[in-house]
Amino acid sequence: MKDLVSAALTAAKERGQDVADVPLTAIAAAAGISRSTLLRRLGGSRAPLDEAVRQAGVDPGGRPPVRERAIEAAAHLVSERGLGGVTLDAVADRAGCSLPSLHTVFEGRDGLLAAVFVQYGPLPDLEALAADPPERLEDTVRALHRTFLAAFAGEPRIIPAVFADLFGRPDGPAARMMAANLPPIIDSLGRLLLPHVEAGRLRPLPLPVLVQLLLGPLLNHVLLRPVLEPVLGDGLPSLDETFELFADAYLRAVTQPGPAG
Repeated sequence: MKDLVSAALTAAKERGQDVADVPLTAIAAAAGISRSTLLRRLGGSRAPLDEAVRQAGVDPGGRPPVRERAIEAAAHLVSERGLGGVTLDAVADRAGCSLPSLHTVFEGRDGLLAAVFVQYGPLPDLEALAADPPERLEDTVRALHRTFLAAFAGEPRIIPAVFADLFGRPDGPAARMMAANLPPIIDSLGRLLLPHVEAGRLRPLPLPVLVQLLLGPLLNHVLLRPVLEPVLGDGLPSLDETFELFADAYLRAVTQPGPAG
């Protein structure tokens, strides 16, 4: 197999391509054999050759970029082990990339974890919602609950791991991630809620209070639900029912009495 790896690397260098993008005909020519002979030696598939190239320390290509693979791998490791259990070595091993490439792309572990939070957290959906908000307050509240519910309860479970690290290590990576991402989250929430305050539909409460009333019960429930389900069983409302109960309770708590509300 070493001669085939050498031939593949030579052909890739000559063509300026990744190994995975080089036709087998070109690799066979570099190895001095026919394409059919090459396929017989590989067992009918080029996968063993790509794996042998990878074992030789070269990324054969033909896969998603290192950034995408690393973020996905790190997200699943966070869900399985929590933030404290995620190392760059483990991410590199699962993503099939080198440790130096992670340092180059993310500038260290904190940069990688921050990228995971941005991709799997609520900010992208929240910004999209703020860019095209619903007209009715009730629809806005339910859309916000759906957005945060998807982030809190979706797989891989990133947000619960972030909060676990935040409570356990107030100066850890979760605290740095939250400090970097809270301002745009609060800004998007303000763009969605404050117009209803100005229109007299919502009580003129400080924005942090409006946000805490909106998200506190939902977050508390989602974090505790795995513990409550085996204890309460059928006595625990479904997630959809709970979602509606929290939305109704929020609207009753913060809407202005009178015609505007």
